[in-house]
Amino acid sequence: MTKTHARLVEVTERIIARSDQTRRDFLDRIAPARKAGRASERLSCGNFAHAIAAGPASDKILQRSADGVNIGIVTAYNDMLSAHQPFADYPDIIKDEARRNKATAQVAGGVPAMCDGVTQGRGGMELSLFSRDVIALSTALALSHDAFDGVLALGVCDKIVPGLVMGALSFGHLPLLLVPAGPMPSGLPNKEKSAVRALFAEGKIGRAELLDAESASYHGPGTCTFYGTANSNQMLMEMMGLHIPGAAFGNPGTPLREALTRQATRRAVELARQGHVGLADMLDARAFVNGIVGLMATGGSTNHALHIPAMAAAAGYRIDWDDLADISAITPLLTRIYPNGDADVNQFHAAGGMALLCRELSQCGLLHQDVLTVAGRGIDDWLSEPFLIDGQIERRAGVTQSLERDILRGTDDPFDTQGGLKVLTGNLGRSIIKVSAVAQQHRVVEAPAIIFEDQAAFVKEFQQGNLNRDFIAVLRFQGPGANGMPELHSLSPALGVLMDRGFKVALVTDGRMSGASGKTPAALHVTPEANVGGPIARLRNGDVIRLDADVGTLNALIDENEFAARESGDAPAPKRREPDLGRHLFRLFRGSATSAESGGGVLDL
Repeated sequence: MTKTHARLVEVTERIIARSDQTRRDFLDRIAPARKAGRASERLSCGNFAHAIAAGPASDKILQRSADGVNIGIVTAYNDMLSAHQPFADYPDIIKDEARRNKATAQVAGGVPAMCDGVTQGRGGMELSLFSRDVIALSTALALSHDAFDGVLALGVCDKIVPGLVMGALSFGHLPLLLVPAGPMPSGLPNKEKSAVRALFAEGKIGRAELLDAESASYHGPGTCTFYGTANSNQMLMEMMGLHIPGAAFGNPGTPLREALTRQATRRAVELARQGHVGLADMLDARAFVNGIVGLMATGGSTNHALHIPAMAAAAGYRIDWDDLADISAITPLLTRIYPNGDADVNQFHAAGGMALLCRELSQCGLLHQDVLTVAGRGIDDWLSEPFLIDGQIERRAGVTQSLERDILRGTDDPFDTQGGLKVLTGNLGRSIIKVSAVAQQHRVVEAPAIIFEDQAAFVKEFQQGNLNRDFIAVLRFQGPGANGMPELHSLSPALGVLMDRGFKVALVTDGRMSGASGKTPAALHVTPEANVGGPIARLRNGDVIRLDADVGTLNALIDENEFAARESGDAPAPKRREPDLGRHLFRLFRGSATSAESGGGVLDL
């Protein structure tokens, strides 16, 4: 076993020490449930009769048997989201496989699943981040019947996977597996799609041509194929040991995908029968650190600077952005997947995928190897790939060299010596920047600020030709407390066009841009946010800002006393636009939201 990198051990031990009391509190909270026995034993006869009333007679016999276990299915199925549409058939597959193993499975409940791609730039996006906490609550409600011995969670996309994990951790005595659906087959190459978006932003093509390109890219069941939050989720769950190894990136609707779903069911039944390994045991500090390493090595979504602290808090751990930054500093960037390159996740998978990535990281000590996963102890299975041979899954050693070095490399020749995300600090607060997609010559920008209060104002100025100059766009009042922290993708095409015209531009915002953060340097999640009087609220048009991603700083170049004397009240929050689209129902969430570094949520974790 390769010796673990000393700095990785140091960060892990720091997290454990910082979280000593909160982790013990979490384990104490779930301890009574560990001792309660199987679901059929801990429910009263009346409770149990209600739980099995609608099932077939054969299931009732299994549920009453001495070794019968019941698996709860929590599903994010809906047939509008391409990534979740394949889940329609999963419950029947899972139930069938459970019965083959003398167990049962029931759909415990559903959770909402909204698509950031559909809601971009619209009012519904202001509910997106908070949907993670709604999903966590919905997961807890689904499992609150206490009628299950294990859990299979069906979810893929942005806030859905973190929410499922957070909710399931309240039932951390139960084993849990995440069951993915996989990415859609490749469509229009991402580079071509981006070029079409740029042409539309410049007014050189119309809406019909843009829609043709978008529809050729997002064209069938499965996740979008770029490396955004959805596919970062799949990488993360695999690195944290909650997937059947190798399950992340196989396409939906294939025999192998169904076989992996059946294997996940069998493993859930096995773990439930063993009765001594739960989600709480798997998600220790080392699992979270392994996930962070994967995020940095692949240049994954900036959204996980919100989700990892939130998931960790649900497990009793306190993880902050310094932990992410310190891990990024020792983790080489090993992939180029759009928006960090031209390839999509299908090409990454074909080049060697997760098995080669894990092999490279483990060989240089950048993964904790003595971890407990859904497959058992250790990560050996994570270095192999699943194949379907005569109807059965057979594991074979993954490739030891990348099949496409423009997409995936080894640690001996990385794309960068450091990981994909960095933390910026300075007199504007703390923020996250995704450097993996930003060319070296664009990582330092010093320019006057232009203040915007919403995306529409920025786009209007661009379309009128008023932004052909060096500047740093400051988009504020976009944090969780102001408007729920929507993603700001409407800015990306225009900022990219301005860079292509030779201007030095950057973005500073207390909002977010997620896994699609592209070539423009962007200081995201600025905290404290403007809505609570953060320094970003005191900026004025013309203030010179210096964003330096190389040294990790973000500063307004203003006299300290003058800046401190400014009234943040000079920048009132913008009025919300119509239609409301349900935003008024989340007024309580906005009023209770934590800082971005704490996850931007509302749950008492």
